[in-house]
Amino acid sequence: MEFALVLPVGLGVTAEPDEVGRIARHAEELGFESVSAVEHAVVISDTESRYPYAPDGRLPLPDDCPYPDPLELLAYLAAVTGRIGLSTGVLVLPNHNPVVLAKRLATLDRLSRGRLRICLGLGWMREEIEACGGDFRRRGRIADEAIDLMRALWRGQDPQGVAFDGEFFTLRGAHSHPKPHRASGVPLHIGGHSAAAARRAGRRGDGFQPLGLAGEELEAAVLLMRREAQEAGRDPAQIELTLGATLPRAADKVEWAGRLGADRLLLSGSQHATTVDALLEEMSEAARKLELKP
Repeated sequence: MEFALVLPVGLGVTAEPDEVGRIARHAEELGFESVSAVEHAVVISDTESRYPYAPDGRLPLPDDCPYPDPLELLAYLAAVTGRIGLSTGVLVLPNHNPVVLAKRLATLDRLSRGRLRICLGLGWMREEIEACGGDFRRRGRIADEAIDLMRALWRGQDPQGVAFDGEFFTLRGAHSHPKPHRASGVPLHIGGHSAAAARRAGRRGDGFQPLGLAGEELEAAVLLMRREAQEAGRDPAQIELTLGATLPRAADKVEWAGRLGADRLLLSGSQHATTVDALLEEMSEAARKLELKP
């Protein structure tokens, strides 16, 4: 099992180069597999949308909390580290044009020598998605097509270019270079809490990252993902499963995660890690208990 780190957006330092670089380098030195960046292109005050991961339905961070663009952030971290993986958790796919996004992901994967992993989500804040030009109501169907289109552009080697005929996107003679570092393309994981997210992961994802689920709901989502994979003619064992935990509880969660078939635990700082130094201490202690190897 691998162990990854959520970059601490709540500390307000993920847009501060010295501090966020310090966190990523410490994670690399300790033996963490990857670091993960979150996304909000814009936060809308007094949103009517319900945040699905808090009992009161409200985003737990202030409106002026810095959310740097995750891909720009990961590009910076690629330059100040040497080998640690670079991930999102999650990238809000409806905020992005898939043709442009395919180029950005391929470029970042190429320049980082294959360190990129993207976890995609459909987003919960309707006002944010609409501000970015997305269609909130149809975002699921559009996302499925966007995933297929990006992979077609990455695979495309025909001298005549890529042809793609979809409901929302149509291309003829399209050439997108450079290609990702890996011939298989950038791994695209699916994050979310809904049955639709589990189905999408089973049918299209390279991985599944359930969000905000526990107990029987989590087990049901994982089973649904695997059943959908089988029905689509895919091997469920090839779809990576990423589960979440806090740094102080990481060692206690390994057996639980293993029973569910997890490939990775994505770890966040506890509520007590209110400074970068406190977070680094939690990271060091978790690495010691998990016996991570630099």
